Amino acid sequence: MRATDHHDLPFAFVREALDRADALRDDDAALARLWPSARVVLLEDDGRALADADGRLYAPEGATIGGGPGTAIFLGLRDGQAWFAQRAATAGPSATANAGARVALRGAASTWPAFDATVFAQARAVLHWHARHRHCGDCGGVLAFVRGGWLGRCTRCGSDHYPRTDQAIIVAVTDGERLLLGRQADWPPRRWSVVAGFVEPGESLEQTVAREVMEETNVRVREARYLASQPWPFPGALMLGFIANAAPDEPRAGEELEDARWFTRDEVRAGLEADWQAADAAGEGIVLSSPVSIARWLVERWLDEAG
Repeated sequence: MRATDHHDLPFAFVREALDRADALRDDDAALARLWPSARVVLLEDDGRALADADGRLYAPEGATIGGGPGTAIFLGLRDGQAWFAQRAATAGPSATANAGARVALRGAASTWPAFDATVFAQARAVLHWHARHRHCGDCGGVLAFVRGGWLGRCTRCGSDHYPRTDQAIIVAVTDGERLLLGRQADWPPRRWSVVAGFVEPGESLEQTVAREVMEETNVRVREARYLASQPWPFPGALMLGFIANAAPDEPRAGEELEDARWFTRDEVRAGLEADWQAADAAGEGIVLSSPVSIARWLVERWLDEAG
């Protein structure tokens, strides 16, 4: 089965993405020309975005704020207009005077238009990388960011450093009749979700699926099929979504889970119908993940295929 077209995906951070215009990253003069009319996403150091008085994305034009290419990171183009990301603290008081509330990414994913949430996610991920990678891992020298902010070059030894993305699998596991779900101890009492885990060095994605499912639930995966992916900038992961067929083993929760169980189609349907925000509330049955996440979509895909 072919991977799903990203235009059809309902979860956050994938639809209406910018044209990243990689060729412009090396063209300092072009970025400087684009800057005055560019839109600039401003983020606080805790990762929240500035919003306007209506709670929507606040992205003033470059001409109205301090900074510019070299301080701001070039994100890409939309209909010929450039978009940048910048720390709010470096933009100056005039840039933030008209801003309203500060909005966290999860909240934006639930309430903002797809484009606004997607550009916010991109900005948050790359600004987080800048904040956490200021020095060279080879010699400890200070990094100078070039190529529109997408390359850190050591000022001492000259080595190059690129943005980091941590790959993780997320998988709906079925024995042909039931769906395997787990829950972590710090989750709301009725929240359940599919299995996920990070890819280790020298490991294929299919091997990661089998290893993570075994480690977390003691269930043996027989085969896995890739479906789609989701950027997950909390702070810098990429979730690679699978459906896997497994043996009908008795689940046993590993160190990362409080519990793991098989659930019937009817139990899963009820979990999808339940208000995803009510996982803390008293009640019967399970509550599944938010619609902003690929986790919920994988459960829906399994249920569609299961009939």
